Amino acid sequence: MDEALMSRFPAVSFLEARARRRIPHFAWEYLHSGTGSDACVARNRDALNDVALMPQFMKGELSPDIRTELFGVPYAAPFGVAPVGLTGLMWPRAEQILAEAAGRHQIPYGLSTVATEAPETIGPLTRGMGWFQLYPPRSAEIRQDLLARAKAAGFTTLLITVDVPTGSRRERQVRAGVSVPPKITPLSIFRAAIRPAWSVATLQTGLPRFRGLERYADSTDMAKMAEFVGSKLGGTLDWNYVQAVRDEWDGPIVLKGVLDANEARYAVDAGVDGIGVSNHGGRQFDGAPAAITALPAIVKAVGDRATIIFDSGVRTGLDVARAIALGADFVLCGRAFMFGVTALGPRGGEHVIEILKADLINNMAQIGCATLDELKERLP
Repeated sequence: MDEALMSRFPAVSFLEARARRRIPHFAWEYLHSGTGSDACVARNRDALNDVALMPQFMKGELSPDIRTELFGVPYAAPFGVAPVGLTGLMWPRAEQILAEAAGRHQIPYGLSTVATEAPETIGPLTRGMGWFQLYPPRSAEIRQDLLARAKAAGFTTLLITVDVPTGSRRERQVRAGVSVPPKITPLSIFRAAIRPAWSVATLQTGLPRFRGLERYADSTDMAKMAEFVGSKLGGTLDWNYVQAVRDEWDGPIVLKGVLDANEARYAVDAGVDGIGVSNHGGRQFDGAPAAITALPAIVKAVGDRATIIFDSGVRTGLDVARAIALGADFVLCGRAFMFGVTALGPRGGEHVIEILKADLINNMAQIGCATLDELKERLP
C-alpha cells in the first residue's frame, strides 16, 4: 500500500473531487451523470446509506478474511471492476490500467462490448480474472464471433446486460456536448485545453475508438461506428436470445440489470448461473428503485439457486459489506474505479482496490465479523 497516496486520498470521495478537476467537462458529465433529474443516482446512494449493521463486540482479536470464491474461481476480495463503456473518453488506456490492477490483486475485471479496447488486448492483462460484458448484438454471427473472441482471450465469465432496451436520454450529457464521435468545437477545445493532463494523455493515445467492434462495421470511423452500435446492438433481448447464448457459452453466465424477483426466477430457469442486481447506476431509467432495495427479494427468490452479484451506487468498503449482509455473494463497482483512474492515471485502479479492501476489513472488525458470511448476522 502507498501510504503517502492513502494519506491524500483515503476514500473514493476524495478521488471523485480530484477527478472532476482533472478531466474536461464533457468527460466528467459522461462519467458522473445519470438520466432525467439524476433521482435514481441519488436514490442508490441514499438507500445504501440507510442500511445499518449491528455491531457485536467482545470478539477478542479479529483478522477479517475477505477472500471468496465465485464459479469455482478464488478471488482475494468480494468485489470487482464493473464494465464501463467508452472508457477511453474519460481517461486514455483506462481499460489497461484497471485490467492490470485487477490481475495483480486477483479480483475480476469486466470488459464492456463498447469498451475502447478489444478483448484480445485486455484479456491477457487480467491474469485469468477477466469477465466479458455482452451488449446483445442483433446478428447471431456477430454474437458468436464476439463470444469466441472473448473465450480465446481468456475471459471466464459472461455478463449479459439486460437493462438497456434502448438508449436513455441522459440530458446532462446532451447539454455537455457528449457525442460519438466527439464534436470539435471552440468550446470543447477550450474545455480540453484547461485539463492538460487529460489532453496530453489523449494526444499520446489518440481519440477513443470502439476497437472491439471495428471488424464488424468494417471501419475505424467513429461516426460509422456510432451508427453501427446504435443499430446493431440491443433491443432484441428475450428468453430465446438468452437460451441461444447459453448454448454458445460454456462458462458461467450472469444476467446483469435485474430488479424484479420474477424475472430472476425466469433467468435461473433459463440456465443462467448468476443474477446481477443493478439499475445501471441510475443511467437508464430515473424512476427505477434503488438497486439495494431490490436485492433482498431477489435473494429470497433465487439465492439458493444462483450466485447474486450486486452493483449500483457502491463507493466504499462499507457499501460492499452492506450488500453482502443483504444476501449478495459479490459486488461490482464502476464509477468508483473510474474516479480513481481519472484522478490518478496509472496508479488509480490499484489505489481504489486498496481503499475498498482497507475499508471493508476495518468495518468488519468494527462490527465483529471475522468472515464475510458473518455479515448476514449483523442486520438489525
